[in-house]
Amino acid sequence: MSLTGRILLGMGAGLVLGALIKWFGQSQLLAPGFMQFIDTYFVEGLFLLIGKIFVASLKLLVVPLVFVSLVCGAGALGDSSKLGRVGIKTIGLYLLTTATAIVIALFVANLVNPGMGVNMAEGAVFVAKESPPLINVLINIFPSNPVKAMAEGNMLQVIVFAILLGVAIARSGEAGTRVAQFFVDMNEVIMKLVTMLMSFAPYGVFCLMAQLFAHQGIGVIGDLAWYFFTVIAVLLLHGFGTYAILIKVLGGLNPIPFYRKMRATMMFAFSTASSNATIPVTLKTVESRLGVKNSIASFTVPLGATINMDGTAIMQGVATVFIAQAYNIDIGLSGYLMVIVTATLASIGTAGVPGVGLITLAMVLQQVGLPVEGIALIIGVDRLLDMVRTAVNVTGDATVSCLVAGSEGQLDRDIFEDPAAGELLEQRS
Repeated sequence: MSLTGRILLGMGAGLVLGALIKWFGQSQLLAPGFMQFIDTYFVEGLFLLIGKIFVASLKLLVVPLVFVSLVCGAGALGDSSKLGRVGIKTIGLYLLTTATAIVIALFVANLVNPGMGVNMAEGAVFVAKESPPLINVLINIFPSNPVKAMAEGNMLQVIVFAILLGVAIARSGEAGTRVAQFFVDMNEVIMKLVTMLMSFAPYGVFCLMAQLFAHQGIGVIGDLAWYFFTVIAVLLLHGFGTYAILIKVLGGLNPIPFYRKMRATMMFAFSTASSNATIPVTLKTVESRLGVKNSIASFTVPLGATINMDGTAIMQGVATVFIAQAYNIDIGLSGYLMVIVTATLASIGTAGVPGVGLITLAMVLQQVGLPVEGIALIIGVDRLLDMVRTAVNVTGDATVSCLVAGSEGQLDRDIFEDPAAGELLEQRS
């Protein structure tokens, strides 16, 4: 069975097992002592242990992979004007897809009206984290201590340092050539480490899903069904509609091979609910299966995992409409325009801040005069939605990578169209 098939099997089995544990726990059909045993030694024991180790192992690779790969990519591009052009295209496309995502979300949410008839929960409390000033965010992009940035996992600072080092290597003649070869060899070793880790993925995904649904259960969806399924519908529409159109129209590529090759990566993102943790898998897929050269992928993928938040923008759009309707507040056309602008800019402005989805939603609500406490209404299903929107986010990262690479002549179209490209590597995993 292919890696994709094994991951899908692990995901489905974990979901079913977790939901059954939750159901038996609530129904009291089994002895309380037995359920306590299951919860202690499996849900909070074995499943938690393996799931945490799996996510930690993914995160282990993020900083060295991004740093080494980006040094190689920046060194290969060499010319600073090329780097600048690639950067402008990448950021421009990420902003475009984010703005499109939130426009679609607001349009669909106003058609469905998910907040109509919702009895606003009295006493609901949500304390939003304070968002940093924009000027501080911009200053903090540039590292004063690159080692500290790597230790803290500050990806924007790591990206900036890696680009500067790569450009310096490209301009250092013979000495730069020797150093560049070291990073190329190091990149091969780290990618092999990614391949080794991927063989563990089905078991990690199984444990993550089992533990999540043993806690959440599927019943939590029922209380916020209209909101939940509206967000899911828009995420699917954007993930399989907007990106497909961009790939076809702007890239001149067939979207079917793209989605077929992205399946395993999307499952990784779904199970971990972390774009950063999925960077090693996304980068490997974009390069070996979609044919994007390392000089482009090493820049677009880490940057996208940091600032591209299409899925989060969709959640913010639907949540804004839901909360406005739940509190019977009409924010009008100007309010919705403000939501589009604020959420789009916030995707860049609050990059790298923990809990960024709820922080940016709090910013949006404050900007249009809606009560921030309304976030408490949707927190119950946010963990499940976070998994889907992370899958959409990494799909967006790969889409922009292909578009930028194609425009720069850095996309191997034969690899992109070849259904077997990179498949042997996946089978060995």
